[in-house]
Amino acid sequence: MLRDTRRPRVGTLLEIETPMTTRATSWKAKVAVPREPKHVTLEADFAGLPAGTRMFVATPQIVEEHLRRIPRGESRSIQAFRNALAQAHGCEAACPVSTAVFVRMVAEAAWEDIVAGQTAIEVAPFWRVVAPGSAIGKRLAAEAGWIAAQRATEGI
Repeated sequence: MLRDTRRPRVGTLLEIETPMTTRATSWKAKVAVPREPKHVTLEADFAGLPAGTRMFVATPQIVEEHLRRIPRGESRSIQAFRNALAQAHGCEAACPVSTAVFVRMVAEAAWEDIVAGQTAIEVAPFWRVVAPGSAIGKRLAAEAGWIAAQRATEGI
């Protein structure tokens, strides 16, 4: 590869001397990364929450645990899910951004397990919170039709 020894100018792209090696990380591995939950008091308005709100920032493991607690045949909006998560952890709200990210991570990890042969009963039931046409649902590897069928199977 060519090597440019000049100082790079802002906006200049230089070739990297070593080839990039990237390895896809599974969603299950991403969910398994150890994280600590946080309780924060917002100093400024954030994602529709007013300053002064006591906000809970969960972890993927906590989100998965709460998803598994939703009984078969029941569903929750993402807002109701966040409210229950916050209340269970002594806060007024749960972070809308991280909760959505973690719901997606857990859903993708569950889908990896389903593709690998596990049954819907064995995985975190993300379809009880994620509707097929929702913002999160549209981004998942699981097809909208599968999510809708799973919801219909449970009478949701």
